[in-house]
Amino acid sequence: MSKYTKIGKLGSASINDLELCKYAREKFDFLIISTGMSTEEEIKECISICNPNVILHTNSTYPCPAEDLNLKYINWLKQQYPNKEIGYSGHEYGLVTTFAAVSLGAEWVERHITMDRGLWGSDQSSSIAPEGVFKLVRGIRAVGLASQYEPGPRKQFEGENAKRESLRKKI
Repeated sequence: MSKYTKIGKLGSASINDLELCKYAREKFDFLIISTGMSTEEEIKECISICNPNVILHTNSTYPCPAEDLNLKYINWLKQQYPNKEIGYSGHEYGLVTTFAAVSLGAEWVERHITMDRGLWGSDQSSSIAPEGVFKLVRGIRAVGLASQYEPGPRKQFEGENAKRESLRKKI
């Protein structure tokens, strides 16, 4: 069970309402903010006022073109706020760029989910269907496994050694 009983999130459109930011910090044990639609100064001000636990990088275009995602901003946030958890809120088509965000160090992932991407609404087309949630989780787990080793000299794996031996026998 989580040690937090009151968890809240301020969406991108709300983080410039500094009174709301103050109120949210007072009311929630754990607070998440999204940074879409805001300038760097506005983000800094929000963070200084509400001291969120998690900062989500996002581009609030629905759907967001891949070239506008600026995923390396995740690295910037990690450098600027080393004591915060940094995440990614994606509003783009597909899952590949969300996997890339995890590879870049996003510790949290938010994606909108819909039962039908053809429904009316500003974010339906960039949302993921229920089967996409399973793909998202499998992909994030695979990225975690693929990234589990610390930087260092090349590690040779047992599967490679077996392949190497099988090729040597054929020569």
